[in-house]
Amino acid sequence: MNFQVTTAELFDFSHTVAGDFLKKCRFPWQALSHIGAWIIAIGERLPSREFERVGETVWVARSGRIAPTALLMGPCIIGEETEVRHGAFVRGHTLVGAGCVVGNSTELKNAILLDGVQVPHFNYVGDSILGFRAHLGAGAVTSNVKGDKSPVTVCCGHERIETGRIKLGAMIGDGAEIGCGCVLNPGTVIGRGSRVYPLVSVRGTVPPECICKDSGLFVEKC
Repeated sequence: MNFQVTTAELFDFSHTVAGDFLKKCRFPWQALSHIGAWIIAIGERLPSREFERVGETVWVARSGRIAPTALLMGPCIIGEETEVRHGAFVRGHTLVGAGCVVGNSTELKNAILLDGVQVPHFNYVGDSILGFRAHLGAGAVTSNVKGDKSPVTVCCGHERIETGRIKLGAMIGDGAEIGCGCVLNPGTVIGRGSRVYPLVSVRGTVPPECICKDSGLFVEKC
């Protein structure tokens, strides 16, 4: 299956306030170095009638629902109609889109969540981008550092793409479903509309519209 791990292949840019920035990056992980600056640039332009500036570089939509026990560190943006639940930890350099759910004990860091993303229960999302309406099951996490701390490569078939990044989590395409308890290893790419079975430790690339039953074992959806 011919699958290119480009930003345009994974994400619909119309479903994020960062769309104009993301489309400038050929590969999605190239955006990770710029998230903080993007958030500040976007935040300064957000209408005050719709967004409240609650910290020097923290903007929260007035229609959002933020639990009093959640911690938001800047720079970050929390989009309209998004819910941030009890004990959530947004560590900064994080853009959360509209209509998202950031759940109890979920931690986000250096990440972009497009609109409609759900990370609702005990998830860790670091140095990652989650596409429109992507969903992580309970306990699913993105692992963003290799054990030997060497730069992360992205494997797509027989091709290995050097990212130059020590920290790189997962690039999860629009509409992808990640099962409960999954570990997405550094540099994992999940194509649009694909599903990953629970408890799978995923390495490499899962093409779009596939079901991943085990690492490297996937079938096309019927």
